[in-house]
Amino acid sequence: MSRLRNIVFAYHAIGVVCLEELLATGDEVALVITHRDRPDENVWWPSVRELAVRHSIPVLEDADVHSPDLAARLRAHAPDFLFSFMYRTLLPRELLEIPRRGALNLHPSALPKYRGRSPLNWVLVHGEAETGVSLHYMVEKPDRGDVVAQRRFPIGDQDTALSLHRWATGEARKLFRETYPCLREGRAPRMPQDQRHASYYGGRTPEDGRIEWHWPARRIYDLLRAVTHPYPGAFTIHAGRRLFIWWGRPEENRLDLPPGRLEVVADGVRAGTGRGALRLERVQVEGKPETDAREWAAAVGARSGHQLGECV
Repeated sequence: MSRLRNIVFAYHAIGVVCLEELLATGDEVALVITHRDRPDENVWWPSVRELAVRHSIPVLEDADVHSPDLAARLRAHAPDFLFSFMYRTLLPRELLEIPRRGALNLHPSALPKYRGRSPLNWVLVHGEAETGVSLHYMVEKPDRGDVVAQRRFPIGDQDTALSLHRWATGEARKLFRETYPCLREGRAPRMPQDQRHASYYGGRTPEDGRIEWHWPARRIYDLLRAVTHPYPGAFTIHAGRRLFIWWGRPEENRLDLPPGRLEVVADGVRAGTGRGALRLERVQVEGKPETDAREWAAAVGARSGHQLGECV
């Protein structure tokens, strides 16, 4: 079979490993479109742009996907496939119709569940026990096209969004490595998604990390796992200042503390919840260094009976 030509829209770690796998096949990558890193983000992932430059591939950053000039440039390359790997912008139909053999996206969830943005954070927020990665054909609506292949993996009780990203990145690499030969040989399946099991969630903001102390301790713990480092963090209010809780543990049998009420004792710091208590382990007053919860309590004079969660 002759060498195929591909165009890649990619970002983040999954974008890097999938581009690496595509390059390893020997097929051509004619153009890479990626995002500039935003100065307001904690960028902890490797660079798609740097990988493309190392391989002498032309790169566009933050291209206007609705621009006629971009569509014309893509058509001029006459690609066989167009791939999107963690690209943050929804591609319009005009671009999806350009590749001769299809446009496909690598999405970090077990579709049709968790379509949309930030799925690896959302599965933790909702206490899921399993997720996955899916390669699917793109249509105008996000993450709804036929699935070509999928790999699922369990979510451990101590997994965080960072550990899930690392696991999903490894699974995405394997999935693309296994599936691309099937695509190029024209023998990859197309499995319609079952709309009865579909769910969709939008992007998250730092304000979504606010803790509601009437929630059960387990639900608060799941929020902590979803937004702890390197994400913006879960937070509450103490003495009029924002207090980030970077880690804690649910104690679901502790039923004697009202929601948000502190207990500061020799063996640790706890806060009551709607069901059970949350043992605070790593905390940070906004603008101050992160510290152990007991050190924080001693430094600020937090005592049993103090309340978390009052308004600023």
